[in-house]
Amino acid sequence: MRISLDRHSEIPLYQQIGTYLRDAILSGSLTADTRLPACRQLANDLGVNRTTVENAYSMLEADGLVFSRMGSGTYVLPQNLTISRHSTEIPLPLWQQSFQSKDVASRSDVVDEMLQAAGHPRPISFAAGISDTRQFPSEEFRKILQSVMRRDQIAALEYGESNGYAPLREGITHILASQGLQTRPDSVLITAGSQQAIFLVSQVLLKPNDIILVENPTYSVAIDLFRALGFQIIGVPVDHQGMQVEKLEKLLQQHHPKLIYTIPNFHNPTGTCLSSARRRQLIVLAERYNVPILEDDFVGDLRYEGHAQPSLKALDPGGQVIYVGTFSKMLMPGLRVGFIVADGPIYDQLLNFKRLSDLATSTLIQRALDAYVTVGRYQTYLHRSSQAFRKRRDAMLGAIKQYLPSSVSYDVPTGGLFIWLRLPEAILADELLPAACKEGVSFVPGNFFFIDGASGKEWIRLNFASQPVEDIEEGIKRLGRAIRQIKVRK
Repeated sequence: MRISLDRHSEIPLYQQIGTYLRDAILSGSLTADTRLPACRQLANDLGVNRTTVENAYSMLEADGLVFSRMGSGTYVLPQNLTISRHSTEIPLPLWQQSFQSKDVASRSDVVDEMLQAAGHPRPISFAAGISDTRQFPSEEFRKILQSVMRRDQIAALEYGESNGYAPLREGITHILASQGLQTRPDSVLITAGSQQAIFLVSQVLLKPNDIILVENPTYSVAIDLFRALGFQIIGVPVDHQGMQVEKLEKLLQQHHPKLIYTIPNFHNPTGTCLSSARRRQLIVLAERYNVPILEDDFVGDLRYEGHAQPSLKALDPGGQVIYVGTFSKMLMPGLRVGFIVADGPIYDQLLNFKRLSDLATSTLIQRALDAYVTVGRYQTYLHRSSQAFRKRRDAMLGAIKQYLPSSVSYDVPTGGLFIWLRLPEAILADELLPAACKEGVSFVPGNFFFIDGASGKEWIRLNFASQPVEDIEEGIKRLGRAIRQIKVRK
């Protein structure tokens, strides 16, 4: 055990040792039933007299923090008090204090905490940003992990290639080719989920105070990331055909952005798809004004009906578009495997920055995922999930018609995870959410997805893919009750 002792301090050494151990016990670093080092051993380690350690242990025992067991040693007692990890009698250093006033909590965390705090015995959340991980064949994947360990042994536990496991990169090119995007394995960079991919592209292409254009509304965690990195965010309005590209040229002339971030397929949160004409016009404008496009295709392969639109990257003749995809949203978030497709020197810059940030993405998970993808399980799982999620979408649409006021409005998404629903007049999402949580159902308020954090309060985002059909109907029924309560109060 390493304890920093100040031998020139007026505080006796036994008190310094006792205070250190007391703080460790109260903070939870030393948990109940942990055996403290023997007095002789700790005295040896610290270069102090054995009596000094005995006095420190006696101080802790008098405070009710430890107990001595004859012939066995000194053990930590369970603590009934919950001590904040920030509480301490020693003032924080000045550089730490400068962070105390900064709010770093994600806005999406607020929804989960509110639903949990409401204490409903069977809460139903429509707030998730992922599909239903309960659908994933975890037992099958466990067997794949075991087989990969037997096959590759120690190689599966090494760092591996910085740009990702070569067979997985090749497998990703086959998946993308089936979706109309032709690329090469050496243009694919494996990342720890799409969030790291967006972070890497942002860090390589932009610096603080640079301007980035995004759809407004857009993915809330991307807004949080861009703000944390010090970018200026300018919004482009969205309608039922996605980003209003006809309004883009004026913004390009006025703001000279360094990046355009877009979700053209089953947009988060609106569920819309960028029209074919707008996709081509977006590429033309980006080339004309020399602005790279970051295409976030987080669930582009979850289509339930209609015709697939080509990705922006598939329309990109010469490296204008950087494409980001992920397996985490479709399979399970804990995989943390996403990827970037980029051409030209930017690929090497992204690879170098990733190498510096985390050396490599878990090679064991990559190898297991490659085995899962290679034998066609991914396509089978995707097909099965698409069928299940379409039923859930239809169940939510039916429940909305049955249990919510006729004055709500929405577009029917042709794929993806979300329904973007406009509330009845005079009802705002931020006042509805607490009432809904008390009823045992949650959603994400629309303002979370707008740049100013204030617009969009008349909208809510509902995830239909994360809950089974029976819970969807019950959840929308609860939401209807919450809306009626708000109406009565008004």
